[in-house]
Formats: sequence, C-alpha cells, structure tokens
Amino acid sequence: MTTTRQIVECVPNFSEGRDQGVISQITREIERTEGVKLLDVDPGEATNRTVVTFVGEPAAVVEAAFRAVKKAGELIDMSKHHGAHPRMGATDVLPLVPVSGITLEECAVLARQLAQRIADEIRIPCYCYEAAALKPERKNLAVCREGEYEALPDKLAHAETAPDYGTRPFDEGVARTGCTVVGARDFLIAVNFNLNTTSTRRANAIAFDVREKGRPVREGNPITGKPIVAPDGTTLMKPGTLPATKAIGWYIQEYGIAQVSMNITDINVTPLHVAFDEVCRCAQNRGLRVTGTEIVGLVPERTLLEAGRYFLAKQHRSAGIPKEDILQIAIKSMGLDDLKPFDAHEKVVEYLLEAEQEPRSGHLTSLTVKDFADETARESPAPGGGSVAACMGAMGAALGTMVANLSSHKPGWDDRWEEFAVLAEEGMALEEQLLRLVDEDTEAFNRIMAAFGMPKSTDEEKRLRSEAIQQATLFAAQVPLETMKTAMKVFPLCRLMAEKGNPNSVSDAGVGALAARAAVMGAGLNVKINASSLKDKERAAALVAEADRMMAEAEQAEAAIIRQVHDVINR
Repeated sequence: MTTTRQIVECVPNFSEGRDQGVISQITREIERTEGVKLLDVDPGEATNRTVVTFVGEPAAVVEAAFRAVKKAGELIDMSKHHGAHPRMGATDVLPLVPVSGITLEECAVLARQLAQRIADEIRIPCYCYEAAALKPERKNLAVCREGEYEALPDKLAHAETAPDYGTRPFDEGVARTGCTVVGARDFLIAVNFNLNTTSTRRANAIAFDVREKGRPVREGNPITGKPIVAPDGTTLMKPGTLPATKAIGWYIQEYGIAQVSMNITDINVTPLHVAFDEVCRCAQNRGLRVTGTEIVGLVPERTLLEAGRYFLAKQHRSAGIPKEDILQIAIKSMGLDDLKPFDAHEKVVEYLLEAEQEPRSGHLTSLTVKDFADETARESPAPGGGSVAACMGAMGAALGTMVANLSSHKPGWDDRWEEFAVLAEEGMALEEQLLRLVDEDTEAFNRIMAAFGMPKSTDEEKRLRSEAIQQATLFAAQVPLETMKTAMKVFPLCRLMAEKGNPNSVSDAGVGALAARAAVMGAGLNVKINASSLKDKERAAALVAEADRMMAEAEQAEAAIIRQVHDVINR
C-alpha cells in the first residue's frame, strides 16, 4: 500500500544577481510555499544572475516555481538588464528535474503545464526546452534563447520563432518581463575526481580522454600538431569515452592537488560509478591514481545506492543488506570522504527533505527493541497486534535474508554467490515493506480515533462522522491484509533457504518461517476484528474470506518448512 515519494528539483535562473533585496523577495515566495525546501541561492555579480535550487513534491514545486516567476516578473525590468550571461527573461530558464518516484517524461508534462499557466495567468511568453520541447530543435536551450533578449521583438513577430505558449506582440509588458524558457532535464551531477598529482596538464589529459567532446584531432604530433579542420569549418574531434559528460582539469590550491572536474549531464547514460571507474582507468594509463571523489552540491539517493550495489557486485557480495550499509560501500569505494567527511544527510536530496518532515523519533521503527516492547506494553491501545504482527513479519524476512547472505558468502560456494544475492535483495525488500507497515498499522488506528473524535451535534455532522468512521475502519482492515500478503512472500524465501541455503543456518530459516506464520495469523485477526465493524457486510465478508485463505496457507507453508528444517538437522 506504500508508494515511493515523488520528489522534483527545480533550478530557476533569475536575471538579478546584484540586488539582494530583489533576490530575497523572489526566494521568499519559494520558502513560503508549503511542501518545498530551498536548498541553495547562488547570486553572481558579473553575470547579474542568481541560480536557485529547491526541491519538493511535484505539485508544491510547480506552485513555488509559479510564484517565483510571478514575483520576478514584478521586480525585474529586463529593458534595463545587463550582465555577462546569456539571458532573455526575468526568469530566464526554469528546469524541472526528476529526483525520485517520478520520470523525466512526467516532469516534461508538468513543465508544459507550468509554461502554459505562466503564459495564461502572468502573461509571460514561454518556450519549452530539453525533454519538454514541443519542437525538436528547441531541445537545445541555445536555440530557444538565440539572439537573447534583444532579439525578442523580431522573434515574437514570426510564427516559426514565436514562443510555445503566450504568443503576443513585443509590447511594454514583454519588454519588462522578457520570455521564460521552461523545461525538464535529468539530474546533473557536478563531481571532482582527486588525483595524486599537482599537474593541471595531466589532469586535463585525463579529462579529454573521458569527456564526451573529447580532444581535437591533430596533424602529426597528437599534442602539438595543428588541429585538423573538417569540411564544414569545424575542428575535427576525437570523442571521449563517457557520453553525457563535460570535463576539464585544474589545480586546487586549497587541497594542493589537481582534479578532473566533471559535469555528468545524464546520470542514466553515465552513472557516477561508471565515470569514477573510467577516470581511474585513464589515470592509471597515464601513471596516476584517483585518490578520491568530491561531490559538488547534491545527489539523488539512487546514485549512491547504484554505486554501492555496483561495487558489491564487483566483490561478488550480496546487496541484500540495509541501505545504510550499501551507502557506506559507495562512500568508501569512491573515496567520497577523501578531502572531508561525507555526510549523506547533507548531500542526498531525499534526506534533506526528510529532515523537514516529522522527526524519525515519531516512528515506531526508529525505537530500540526494548523501547518498542515497552511502548506496546503501555496502557495506550497503539501500537497493538497489527504493528507487532508486521514487526514479526519483518523479522522473518530478515532471518531469511540473513541465511541468503551467509550462503552467498560461504567458502566453497563462490560460483553460487549471485543466486543467493538475488534472494537476499528480495528478502531485504520484504523486510522494508513490512517495517513500513509497522507504522502504517498504528496510523490506521489513529485514523479511527480521529474519526470518532469528529463533531456530532447536527445530522450533517453525524453523517460525515459516520462516513469517516467507516472509511477509517476499512483502511484499518486493509492495512493488516497488506501485512498478510507481504508476510506470505517470506515463506518461499525461507523454504529455499531451508532446502538450498547454508545448512549451518537452517534453524534460522525455520525461525523465519515461524515468524512469518505469526505475522500472517496475527494480521489476520486484525483484519477480522476491523471487518466486523463495517456496515458493508459484503465487503467485510470478502476481506474475512481472503484473510482465512491466507491463514490456512500460512499454516501449511510453515509446517512444510519446519519438516525440511528437521530433515536437514537430522542428516
């Protein structure tokens, strides 16, 4: 019943980098929008431009972006703007970036909707670029912004260069606000690879080896020879090995080392760990070593988890372990803590957002085992049997996962490591689902109590209260049913571990099956007691029938696994 939270990043560029009062008024519009977190404000005096970064759930991000565009349009007069950076509007570019739980295509749809709203409600013409482009050539931001602000009178007058939304003559309003380019692009990671050298030349050589653009093809000597010019007048280039990357070498006085500084413009094409390994390879070919990695700005959680799983697989190790352990493998494998301590809670987008939500101390799963037991023992009715059942299911999944991990790493079974690693990952996913249901079951009970607390003075209030109670009761029956369904998936894992896993841990597989049965039976009782309070008796009967079926199957599955466990022990 739980779903991955959708998170979007927005990185608007405003054409004001000198007046802090104006910048603050714009960012205040973002900060006052519920559900978003302002991460960074980076003004530039020479460019007269400020880059702002904020994140949140899609609807909240779109609303914050709209408010910021509106405020920028009120405060910035483009007819008086001068700066070193290309620009065409008070809000110049406005990209939406998928972070988690949402695709680039979905962000593109949001970007087009936002562009149309800006054009309709604020009357600022908008072009769409990158994934949101409505014309193929407009995927390139430079095409949309060609000629910059000064070219707008002519561009707005011709259909082929007119904006995608809000086409209108270049009047006093457009003269003040300019046009905005709204789009959707993948997450960009800025990263520096530390080298055991002070040579900028050597760092540049590695950068040219790997960056997509590559290096010029030269006549004769590949370093000092004259660049070869193609028939179209451009310099002929030898592409680098990493697509979707830009890179350069430089020397950092602060650290006393040279670095390969890279922008990864599409992490789906070139993930961070692939870039790291390739820079290491090219450095080694030139007699150098990569000593560590410095991430500039933020990264999505999946970037580090993908890296951790990649390096575990290279070690023939299972990734069916807690998320924190996978992150630690990524940190150590790429040397993210080489120059300074790496704190994932300050560098990972999702964790920064979590810090704004309810403290983890409010969740049952954040408690120690003793505190969880003590909280259950108190006279308050929650947490109760439903949460405890989900917890037992999580422990069953954890035991099955443990046996899979022990089997994957068992001496002499090296050729089977991947077989068990896959099972361990499946078990870890079940554990995580069941742990979420621990808190969800208590939340279901709280919903019932909230519904009973609704006013009941009038007939309308009584009707609304009765409907709310029924809805909450149905939810309170559905949550333990979900616990049953998830706990049922623990049995196949424990059965396989009893049959094929490390025989020294077969008893653990058996205990896992016992815990899974307890989870199913306990959650089933909660389904039944909540279903008995439903007025929709047909719906209640269906819930009870499904629960009875799974309870019977759980007893059979547990008995079969325990027989297998005894067979292995008695061999």
